[in-house]
Amino acid sequence: MENAGRHMAEKISERVSLDQHITIVIGGGNNGGDGFVIARCLKEKGYQHHACQLVPDQKIKGDALYHKQVYEQFGGMIERVETLDQLKEKCASSDVVVDAVLGIGITGTIREPLRRMIEVINEAEAVVFSVDIPSGLPANENEVVDMSVNADYTFVVEAPKQSAFVEGLAPYYGEWEVVSIGIPLAAFSDQKQMRWQHMDVQRTFPKRTSFSHKGSHGKGAVVGGQLSMPGSVALTARAALRSGAGLLTVATVKDNIPVVANQCVEAMYHVWRDDQGILIDDSVSSLNHYDAIAIGMGMGRADESQKLTLRIVNEINRPVIVDADGLYHIKSDLEVVRARLAPLVITPHLGEMAMLTETTIAEIKQAPFSITKQFAQKYQVYVVLKGKFTIITTPRGEQVVTDTGNPGLAKGGSGDVLSGVILAFMMQHNERLPAIANACYLHGLTADMSITSGRHTETDLLASDVIDELSVAFRTIV
Repeated sequence: MENAGRHMAEKISERVSLDQHITIVIGGGNNGGDGFVIARCLKEKGYQHHACQLVPDQKIKGDALYHKQVYEQFGGMIERVETLDQLKEKCASSDVVVDAVLGIGITGTIREPLRRMIEVINEAEAVVFSVDIPSGLPANENEVVDMSVNADYTFVVEAPKQSAFVEGLAPYYGEWEVVSIGIPLAAFSDQKQMRWQHMDVQRTFPKRTSFSHKGSHGKGAVVGGQLSMPGSVALTARAALRSGAGLLTVATVKDNIPVVANQCVEAMYHVWRDDQGILIDDSVSSLNHYDAIAIGMGMGRADESQKLTLRIVNEINRPVIVDADGLYHIKSDLEVVRARLAPLVITPHLGEMAMLTETTIAEIKQAPFSITKQFAQKYQVYVVLKGKFTIITTPRGEQVVTDTGNPGLAKGGSGDVLSGVILAFMMQHNERLPAIANACYLHGLTADMSITSGRHTETDLLASDVIDELSVAFRTIV
């Protein structure tokens, strides 16, 4: 508690000047204890502040009571706030409000008078900093918000909560930052959910040796592209090559090859349909000579395309990434997916995940972790649920979140690029989860760096721009 409060006070002081007035609103439990420590540390730093206790004295117990007493012995004054008018007066005269009212474990209806006091905090013109989690906000997904503080900043203790990555709950946090309080990494060793960060990419990123050759980094194939959508396979192929694939073959319809080859001269090509549109017999069996295959991009949803996808999933004993139209193809026979022995990665967006699970987009948004976990474990696949927060789930139920990326990626072709990066990394990493997580992280990081550098905006960023700038993101890692 001392560590948490002290570190949060430090973070607040980085953003608040000494001439600004701060009100710390304090509830019971550990969050209240953090509030007393913050009040003491801000007093040490010379800040004008009020420590306002919103709950009766008997609700301040244990460590929180100890830190209340330390604050008082240090000369701190605690004001017992019992009415809404008192709280309104304090908030109105403050530049900053520190929310240390309620912590994790809150579900259901917020009781009075705290409910209306949260409303007062939200109505204040002051900047609001929340301790660990905005008061009233559930920590987990699939919960309905009754009443919550709308924070401008949240300082999360040690590790982010699940709700920080759920669309309907994340906005309450405002900008958030993890504050370490000294909990050893070993304490998290048995956790099956984690946020994938820059240091994780650096730790797991594959190193090339001076004796590397093109065969060392994978021979991949991209299957897709009907006549009306040749660009999709071109994007996937270019992204895979830019991400380090040693050799790459694009399997597409004959008339697409000149178009794709004009954009991707480093790839090789294979015709998987004859001039009458009939599947060439050896097209599927030949894929067993590759190290990994990506399928579905720009493929269309015709019966012939569906048969090809299902044959590849059923007959090819190599890692397969299924995206776009391929996801609609496998929906007709998910038992084929379950029966596979080699890894299968699916990369749905919210609508495609709703289609696969026969739920609604709203349901996916409310419970993305549990729905993707149930699907991944049932069908023994890797699920990459794309969005502002990309959730990666393994067949064993392990889950990783990447939160790089920006609205510039909300354009056609971005998913095709991601599939290409995943394909390349699946052939270069020894472990599947780091390969997929690194691909998602770097795909988003590239988009972020394109915006922050000023080379692009969220409006003009194209999928092809992301491919061109992957090297910039790679340089930050290697």
